Amino acid sequence: MSRIISAGKTPKIRIEAIDGDLSVVGWDGEDILINTDKDQLTLQQNGDAVLFSCTDDVSLRIPRAASLSIERVGGDMALRGVVGSVEIKEIDSDLSMRDVGSVAIDTIKADFSLRGAKGNLYVKSVGGDVSVRDVEGNVTFDSVADDMALRGARGNVKVNVSEDVVVYLEPKTDGAYSITAGDDILLVLKPNANVTLAMNGDDIDVDWPGIDNQKDVTERVLVLGDGSAKIALNAGGDIRVTNDAEAGNSAEDFGNFAGMNFDWSGFGERISRQVEQATARAAKRAEEAARRVERHAERHARRWRGNIKSGPWNWEKGPRGVPTPPSPPSEPVAEEERLAILKMLAEKKITAEQAEQLLSALEGGK
Repeated sequence: MSRIISAGKTPKIRIEAIDGDLSVVGWDGEDILINTDKDQLTLQQNGDAVLFSCTDDVSLRIPRAASLSIERVGGDMALRGVVGSVEIKEIDSDLSMRDVGSVAIDTIKADFSLRGAKGNLYVKSVGGDVSVRDVEGNVTFDSVADDMALRGARGNVKVNVSEDVVVYLEPKTDGAYSITAGDDILLVLKPNANVTLAMNGDDIDVDWPGIDNQKDVTERVLVLGDGSAKIALNAGGDIRVTNDAEAGNSAEDFGNFAGMNFDWSGFGERISRQVEQATARAAKRAEEAARRVERHAERHARRWRGNIKSGPWNWEKGPRGVPTPPSPPSEPVAEEERLAILKMLAEKKITAEQAEQLLSALEGGK
């Protein structure tokens, strides 16, 4: 089933519950397109406020500047290209995000991946691994159950991770960074970093020109450059600080780790790869929900035959002045026709009501 809603350029979308997977893509159109595999959608609209829930998988296209509030997703979720605020209470499986605005999340029960956020990122709890890259605002994680890889945070950072952490930082002047790990921490800085490091761990190794390591030291304060940014590292295991950009992939090359059973080889890459694989599966399953909608529409399209010849669009007006899509004589081309309808909607050649009628016709509706 396809449903189109007109709610302006900056709608406020609230989702109470999605029992299956959820895929959300921001687009340049001013309408909300909802695709579901079955007619299990409940929906209310009041101006630019839209409230809905669904007992099946859902695929959404929404205006890029829309704000999104989600209570619960029972499966995986993939979100891309939405720059309005995003608030999420609970994701029962994996979550993947790309090119978003500000994000606030209570609970992700499995893995989490984010690439590109224009605002702040706050996450209360993650049940799996985390991979985060390129956040223009602050980054805060209250609790991460497994490993974490972080790179490209331009704001302040505060994370609490149960296992290992690899973090690449370019600290801003007077920035504040707090990294707590139940196991090991690897911190990679630029050679010209201006930071004050306060470190607490089982073993502290600083691989830095002109800096001597101190044996059997579990606490250390170190000033690099003018010391303007403040970084606190607290590890249940070992701490390593370096300016080697490749350290996350081959930290075993440094002699101080020989014989310590402390092997960082491929660690940063491994976390990112594991999380990427998990969240790629999430995105795939969410997108499969959209494809199931298309197959559903195609099955109905096989039984739907119009009176218009196949080929270019016939712009003669049918009932209510709605342009009638072509009906192919043999194999259906429902996907091409659907995309053409959406293109016409985005270009304002047809109204949302007309687009919904055309989509309904393709899916065998009356």
